Amino acid sequence: MLRGLRLTIAVCGVLASGAALAFKGVDVTGQGYGGDFNLVGHDGKPRNQADFPGKIVVVTFGFTHCPDVCPTSLAALAAAMAALGEDRKRVQGVLITVDPERDTPALLARYVTAFEPSFLGLAGDARATREVARAFRVFYQKVPGPKGDYTMDHSTGYYVIDSKGRTRLMFRYGQPPADMAYDIRELLRE
Repeated sequence: MLRGLRLTIAVCGVLASGAALAFKGVDVTGQGYGGDFNLVGHDGKPRNQADFPGKIVVVTFGFTHCPDVCPTSLAALAAAMAALGEDRKRVQGVLITVDPERDTPALLARYVTAFEPSFLGLAGDARATREVARAFRVFYQKVPGPKGDYTMDHSTGYYVIDSKGRTRLMFRYGQPPADMAYDIRELLRE
């Protein structure tokens, strides 16, 4: 009886300390983020979540004309991928555009692969973009600018889908690449 009580106390202590949940990003397992998507890759191929079997998929939302947040986010994700070494082959980085009006497949291809050759840009029509953004709880809107130009306001961050297709983590904008790589490795071990 005493031995069982000690074990229970030890397990509770580990759980309370957070040691059992060693992620550095935000654990969103079971919180309703994500789901399947039906978009088109910058390579012209239709894409959905089933196209990445057994891989960790890191999804971020943005657009190619973004002056600061998007390039910073993709550079950080590329640094995390580099830190993974050979494990990077089991991870797919994805940018889903919130500006399908301007982000053609050719432009997406040049943009995302400039950060990491394996990155994939995905786009959809207005309805598909709305649906995938809603699934990941991502906000975006067009903001008019001078001379008929515009920019896009949008949520920042990354969503990490595990090899079983479950959205497990959210990395905040500014999350250190080493932390992202650490969490991705943890998911690869599962």
